[in-house]
Amino acid sequence: MPSSVYMEELDAFTYRAAIAEGAPIIIPVGSIEQHGPHLPLNTDVVLSKAMGARLAGAIGGLVAAPIVYGYKSQQRSGGGNHLGGTTSLDAATLISIARTLTLEFARHGAHRLVFLNGHFENYQFLYEGAEQATAELSLHGQDVSAILLSYWDFVDEDTIEEIYCGSFPGWDVEHGGVLETSLMLHLYPELVRPDRVMDLPAAQLPRYDVLPVRAELTPESGCLSSAKAASEAAGRLLLERTSKALAEAVSTELALWLP
Repeated sequence: MPSSVYMEELDAFTYRAAIAEGAPIIIPVGSIEQHGPHLPLNTDVVLSKAMGARLAGAIGGLVAAPIVYGYKSQQRSGGGNHLGGTTSLDAATLISIARTLTLEFARHGAHRLVFLNGHFENYQFLYEGAEQATAELSLHGQDVSAILLSYWDFVDEDTIEEIYCGSFPGWDVEHGGVLETSLMLHLYPELVRPDRVMDLPAAQLPRYDVLPVRAELTPESGCLSSAKAASEAAGRLLLERTSKALAEAVSTELALWLP
């Protein structure tokens, strides 16, 4: 058994042996994006990596070094790319990274990949890159498949009700709010500044985008809803239930790929 689920912590021989035995590769994908005054810029990175570690433990996989930078923050989901600290990739670059990594892990001998997304705006570009690579590999007779998912899609309605008690603002404004802050309080409390939470009303945004961005539409905090109700206990509950649901879904899909 490898000494760690994290690829970058293994020696090359141990890594190659795990791949030869069929270990799936989990690629966490985050962003460097402002999350208000109380959370670090790498929140999306560390949360997707932590989810990846738990998934790896459940399915016998390895966690690749994360894709740290993500696609441009959008005002209606992440506050906006105009906010200082947010450092983003364009679409072509993120597509190229996803395509290149898929081809690289295939070159190593991996057959099953999981892109575990932690930044809303990334998804379609990861999809495009992985689709290009798997199509190319298929033309050359290589059996390589990829699963793409965002971890918050595995938070069930009962958990939402238990944590938010009927006050869930909606996923469209859950940026820097209760979910991310609670997970960070549970996993990385030393990185959270609860005393700096700005308890502002949830953002009131139009159902369309405006360019150039109207900066006044983003709350002063940069968050789209308040994190005041966040807690370590809520983070523990979210991690346990979301990790379990992730593992069940991915395990089921992997079983369908077995010869």
